[in-house]
Amino acid sequence: MNLIFKKARLIEPGNSFHNQVIDIKIKNGIIEKISPNIQSEESFKEIELDNLHVSVGWFDTSVSLGEPGYEERETIANGLEVAAKSGFTGIALQPNSNPIIDNQSQIHFVKQKASGFSTELYPIGALTKNSDGNDLAELFDMKNAGAIAFGDYNKSLDNANLLKVSLQYAQDFNGLIIAFSQDSNIKGKGIVNEGITSTELGLKGIPALAEELIIARNLFILEYTGGKIHIPTISTSKSVELIKEAKKKGLNVTCSVAVHNLFFNDEVLKGFDANFRVTPPIRTEEDRKALINGVLDGTIDCITSDHNPIDIEHKKLEFDLAKNGTIGLETAYTALQTILPTDIIIEKLTSGRKIFGLSTLSVKEGEKANISLFTPDENFEFDEKNILSKSKNSAFIGSTLKGKVYGIYNQGKLQLQ
Repeated sequence: MNLIFKKARLIEPGNSFHNQVIDIKIKNGIIEKISPNIQSEESFKEIELDNLHVSVGWFDTSVSLGEPGYEERETIANGLEVAAKSGFTGIALQPNSNPIIDNQSQIHFVKQKASGFSTELYPIGALTKNSDGNDLAELFDMKNAGAIAFGDYNKSLDNANLLKVSLQYAQDFNGLIIAFSQDSNIKGKGIVNEGITSTELGLKGIPALAEELIIARNLFILEYTGGKIHIPTISTSKSVELIKEAKKKGLNVTCSVAVHNLFFNDEVLKGFDANFRVTPPIRTEEDRKALINGVLDGTIDCITSDHNPIDIEHKKLEFDLAKNGTIGLETAYTALQTILPTDIIIEKLTSGRKIFGLSTLSVKEGEKANISLFTPDENFEFDEKNILSKSKNSAFIGSTLKGKVYGIYNQGKLQLQ
């Protein structure tokens, strides 16, 4: 599709057109011209949207879909449509399907199912066979098949030696190890953050220590082995400090935070809404502010929706019986726009590409057009009718959000809401 985006404000710090209103001419999927005013051409479709902002395409580092095995939660096809309409030109797919994505045939399967969509899918391979934490999966074979990293979704490795071996082994092919951090013994039967709110509600708590202890252990192991590690969805103030210190030492560590951990504190649990039952748990206001500061000072490298669809049979239950997880693709940008500057949001929604070893992008003449389309204007209340996913388990229902995502242009295709 050949088109011209009219009157678009580019958000890309470091680009000579940053924060300027420009026209962008795209021919056969390549940016042919960028100028303050491009003349109309008969063979080019013009796209003009209210207060249009554009940036390099967003990349979500943690998305669960369900297929294969849990198609009632979400399919790959619909999930990629949701991602596109939510502004994401690329997603990293978690391996928590049924069967677990722990071998090259499963990598090939999900890549084949994702072929032809405007949003690109990049599979994460399981770190251990069946994600059971006992034996390493076929890491090198999965890497060759297209896996961009290796981790067991929301499962922490109890076996410290297995993490050591995986970090040593992955260095042979520049593999990235994802190390979710939560001590299962200290967590015990906890389901929410341990604190005043959990005590008031009579819900079993998960101490911040459960996360921090494993992060400290994993960083010690990284210091010993070398290699590179990504710590996903951190949730406590101490976790931010531990990673900041590790970076000062020169360790090759990156981390992410989930949008809902930046947006909510554990006061929201008082309604016993199971959509707020997530992993890691929503923490205190002090933790929330520390996470925001960690984003602003660069300690936290990227922000993820941590999109995790759960069908109604497993979510619309009593709080202590419901499965963990919230969907988040549809609300990622508009929730962040209420708490962070737009430049920072775009940086944190695009920096994951470099962390996961993908080519970095730019809105420049001669480059492939990989673009997210949005506007930061207007507050609105998010409700169930805004949900595009098959599953409706959103923690953001009833929240006041800001801005709007128009869609994306990628793979030579324009996809708008």
